[in-house]
Amino acid sequence: MRRLLASVLALAFSTSAFAAIKPGTPAPAFTAPAYLAGEPFTFDLHAALKQGPVVLYFFPAAFTPGCNAEAAAFSQAIDRFKAKGASVVGITAGNIDRLAEFSKDTEKCAGKFPVAADQGAKIAKTYDATMALKSDLASRTSFVIGQDGKVLFVFDSMVPYQHVKQTLDALPERSKK
Repeated sequence: MRRLLASVLALAFSTSAFAAIKPGTPAPAFTAPAYLAGEPFTFDLHAALKQGPVVLYFFPAAFTPGCNAEAAAFSQAIDRFKAKGASVVGITAGNIDRLAEFSKDTEKCAGKFPVAADQGAKIAKTYDATMALKSDLASRTSFVIGQDGKVLFVFDSMVPYQHVKQTLDALPERSKK
């Protein structure tokens, strides 16, 4: 019985809700307090989309093992995102008091992309990207949002290592002007 209970609890806290926002749906616009290389600013999705597609990835909490690995992977791949004309932003409701430090940590974001604070997971809720039984935390869900503001791709997995590959593959090739 204890083993069953432990399995149920582990599943409850490790699985995410299935993202309900589907490709073709307009991405909910938002602004949020954010940090880039430790410097505070306000991230505005609408303004970011004027520059090109946006990879928006939700993660449960800064300075946790899976989130550290995911941030490092996005940091290491940032030049490949830029080559496709895309920007990356991470967003979390967990450990938001440490986001300035997380954004500049050389083993996490390394100052290469912003991370935004989502107090109470309000933004994650508009994207249906919260944990199934812990809705005050974001699930590990990534969205590729086209410059037109529509969701192009959604990837929902608590395994951090596939988010970079999946979102890079989903980005359209940069058009030559």
